[in-house]
Amino acid sequence: MGRDSRLSGSQLHILLALADGDKHGYGVMKEVEHMTGGEVTMGPGTVYGTIKRLLELGLVVEIEDKEGPSDEIQRRYYRATPDGLAVLESETERLARLVNTASQKRSQSFRPNLGET
Repeated sequence: MGRDSRLSGSQLHILLALADGDKHGYGVMKEVEHMTGGEVTMGPGTVYGTIKRLLELGLVVEIEDKEGPSDEIQRRYYRATPDGLAVLESETERLARLVNTASQKRSQSFRPNLGET
């Protein structure tokens, strides 16, 4: 995936969730829900399907279970790669420019046209 490539909404949310540290799938789901104030919820199918695609693209890697071998539940943890963080940065900059443009257009459209009667 080139750095100018667009991320899907679920890819963007998952990379954002992983930007500040490694998480397992359930942790990703909870972080996305927290980051969006509950507006975005992802089920296991969406999370793991999207993570699979991010793994294929080299934007995320799977790391060893942080709990170690004594933990009864083996969880898969994921980490954003340097390429994943670069794509995330590029995409968030693109979206910031888009929001800025939308804000400018919105403020212009609310200005009364003083030349009309």
